[in-house]
Order: sequence, then C-alpha cells, then structure tokens
Amino acid sequence: MYKIIGNNSGFVSDLRICGILILAGILTFNSCKKEESGTPSPTNTFVLTSPAIGPDSLLPVEYTCDGAASTLPLEWNGYPADTKYFALLMHHEASPTDIHWYWIIYDIPPDVYALPKNVTGIGTPGTNSVNGRLEYAPPCSQGPGRKDYILTVYALSEKVEVTVPAEEVDMEVFLDAIKDITLDSAGMTVWYSRNDK
Repeated sequence: MYKIIGNNSGFVSDLRICGILILAGILTFNSCKKEESGTPSPTNTFVLTSPAIGPDSLLPVEYTCDGAASTLPLEWNGYPADTKYFALLMHHEASPTDIHWYWIIYDIPPDVYALPKNVTGIGTPGTNSVNGRLEYAPPCSQGPGRKDYILTVYALSEKVEVTVPAEEVDMEVFLDAIKDITLDSAGMTVWYSRNDK
C-alpha cells in the first residue's frame, strides 16, 4: 500500500483525471470490440456469390444453352439470424415490359447456404419462362450483344405459401408469395454475349 504525504490535493486530482481517462479508454475499446464481434446488421451484409464467376462477372458458357446448361453454383452469407427459409430467382430484363425468368427455387431450408452445380433435391422449383417447366432454363437470348442476368436470394421469415399448382408458379406468383415475408435479399448480376453464335 502506498502512502501519499504532503500537500497532495493536486496529485489526487491528477490521479482521478488519469483514472477517468483510463476508464473512458477501456469503455471505448470494449464498445468497439462489441460492435466487431456482435451479430451484424442485415443491411449491406447479406451477400450472394458464385465460385464460378470471376471479377468480370462473365457467365461461363457451361451455364448457358451454348454449353452444358448446368446450374450455377452459389453461396450466400450475412443473412438475418431469424431466417426460416431461402428462395432464389434468376431473371433478365430485356425492357421494363419484357422480363424473362430462368430459375426459381423456394422453400430452401435455413441450414442450406450454398447450392452446388447442377443442384437437385433442394427446395421446391418454380417454372421458367423459356419452356414453362419446373426446372432451370439456361440463358439462350436471341441476337447479339451483352445480356445481363440477375440472381437474387431471398431470406424469408416463413415458408412460402402458394395457392396455385406448382406448374403455375411463375415469377409473378413467386414474387407475390414472398413480398410480405422477405426479411432481406442479396443479388448478383452476371452477363453473357452470343456475338459469335
């Protein structure tokens, strides 16, 4: 134990000030640590990626009608903690009134956060606008030039309920069914050109 002798009022005041400053520093440090280690906010953290897509966002020919027509492998993270299901949509907007969709999957379980190439048996498929079947339709846009394709994964608060047969779950029905149960979404845009086809 240390004993302070003499006129120490100034010294004690200095100690108090130092103590306050040290305490403030500790609280600030702990606050920063808490923000870093806590659960992230859904805003701007939900991310969709694909190991098959490079920095140029080009869709490899394998995933189009000019190749093997494989489904794209996908991964997502940063979704809300209370997510109960996921859903997926791939579409192309030729114009605001000319929209095509190639892939719909809903009722993806909450413990699934990646889809392998040529995925089967996960979730419930919707139709596509190419042939109307309950399956993936590879992009096969007519005419030359770059075409953009948007993939979106949705984090849902509950199971998707549709009132029509599976064969009638098109993009409009799908989006209407999830509009009130979507917690967050993440998207990525890929492109493909058939200039040399």
